[in-house]
Amino acid sequence: MIAGIIGLLCLVGGVVVAYTDLGVRTGNTVLLITLAGLIVGWIAYLKYFPQSRAARMFISEGTVGNIDAGQPSLIHQTGSALTTLRPSGTAIINGRRVDVVTEGGMIDKGAAVKVIAIEGMRTVVRAV
Repeated sequence: MIAGIIGLLCLVGGVVVAYTDLGVRTGNTVLLITLAGLIVGWIAYLKYFPQSRAARMFISEGTVGNIDAGQPSLIHQTGSALTTLRPSGTAIINGRRVDVVTEGGMIDKGAAVKVIAIEGMRTVVRAV
């Protein structure tokens, strides 16, 4: 960003020097060439840079977390509360540890639970 600001100041300085030392006609020509160069350069940057090999060094293609976190296969499965659910906690369902939310009240640790809904990333359980 600092280099970009310094570059912009240099362009403005060049146009100012063209007006003061070389006259209005030459200053206008330099200003128009500078503006045209900036516009063409910006359009080329937007069109070609994002797909270039240099741009790939700056673009992260990795993902953080599990995008497919919903587990529709758990619907209507039963298990037991690993922690006290008040109303959220952890349960063991089909041998897997799952973060769950109760549909309302508190469920004690070790109680049997049944998955009644999957709401996005939430697994909703009810005491059996």
